[in-house]
Amino acid sequence: MRAGNGVRGGALPPRAPRRQGGPADLLILLAGVALAVAAITPIVVHWLTNPPDQRMVDLEVYRDGGAAILRGAPLYEVLTQPPQLLPFTYPPFAALLAVPFTLLPWRAAQGLWTVFMYAALAIIICYAFRDLIRRAGRWTPVAVGALVGAGAWMWPSYDQMRFGQVGFFLMALCLADCAARSARWPRGALVGIAIAIKLVPGVFLIYFLITGRWDALRNAVLTAVAATLGAFALLPSDSVDFWFGALLEGGERTGSITATTNQALNGMIARIIPESPVRSLIWLIFLLAVGYAGFKFARRATFAAGDLAASSALRPFNGTDLMRAADPAAGPGAYSLLLAGIAITGLLSVLLSPVGWMHHLVWMIAVLGALAGDGRDARRCLVAAGLWIYFLFPLPWYGAAMSGTNHLLITRFFGRIVQDAFGLAAVAMIVVLGIWLVNRLVAAKDRPDSSRSEPPVGTLTP
Repeated sequence: MRAGNGVRGGALPPRAPRRQGGPADLLILLAGVALAVAAITPIVVHWLTNPPDQRMVDLEVYRDGGAAILRGAPLYEVLTQPPQLLPFTYPPFAALLAVPFTLLPWRAAQGLWTVFMYAALAIIICYAFRDLIRRAGRWTPVAVGALVGAGAWMWPSYDQMRFGQVGFFLMALCLADCAARSARWPRGALVGIAIAIKLVPGVFLIYFLITGRWDALRNAVLTAVAATLGAFALLPSDSVDFWFGALLEGGERTGSITATTNQALNGMIARIIPESPVRSLIWLIFLLAVGYAGFKFARRATFAAGDLAASSALRPFNGTDLMRAADPAAGPGAYSLLLAGIAITGLLSVLLSPVGWMHHLVWMIAVLGALAGDGRDARRCLVAAGLWIYFLFPLPWYGAAMSGTNHLLITRFFGRIVQDAFGLAAVAMIVVLGIWLVNRLVAAKDRPDSSRSEPPVGTLTP
């Protein structure tokens, strides 16, 4: 097949040359921004008008950490103001990044943090729904605005605003590093920065390892080590306190493991079994089983993406350049599978942690993008729509309310299941992406493309 005749496997045709923007394009851009702002404004107003001690409490943790550095106080002995009394739980490098927000008034810091959070969400949306957005053509800003609004109302995203969390930033860093077709930075460096801020993205080191992306693995490790050593040089005492003290205290330092908002495997098990060596053993078994299966599915999806890219009009795939699957010429199927592998790894970062709060499950946005693809597969879009609706509601809190001792035994039983609704959904989506989506897209590759007519009889085909 000649490249000029199209690309096999349902790939998108090359874009037309970019037109010079005119007044109409400016109006479309403004409409997209207005749509996103209109969607997120009720969320922002709701949380920023809460009592001062009930809004952006995690931002307050970061600011207090930065303030401790400026006044020379021990970083890991700091507690936020009552009634929260929250400790700083992140590596010292994160506290260094928080220093500029310490210099701002509280209201200004909240406003700037909000702008940055939703800018990061927009980046996430552009990567997660790349092929769907491409179909919008000149209406791309409107499509992005609508998707940002839809993503912002999912409960994990809603909680990001509530707490002033870093989840959007970490996800944007990891997603850009793993899904960008070409990088203007050393591939893996953004993941390394994310690890230096918070250890949870370290699961992407395993992803790089199992998919053979050695340069990205090396760069991620070097960047994380460089940032950590830099923080060690500036804050030697605090670094010792963290790496040999606070880090070893376990999940209870970050909050109760049995809390409803902990949707990690550890939390789901802890809500059923009292603390004991048996519970620890059961958690270890589930940790190994889910981790093994999850990374296996992530690798399967990623290499299936490479195989789809190889079947396009690109040069033969040799297993060493998986990022070719991110090339638009490889087709939306290849990109969906690449995104699926990344999304599975993101979900594992929540499930395998001692604590994985609801707001950490913003990785469901990447799951939605992998499922929806370019929007041409109705069944995939229905699954994505159902998942989006599922995450519009705080189901675990409904389950917690049903689990009270004043309810019947059968009600408490189902309440316990609903209390784990988000964690169970994460496990289910790992299976859906790793098996159902891969099988569906691989099978689609082998079906004839009905959008192309058969060549006339007697003609020569390349």
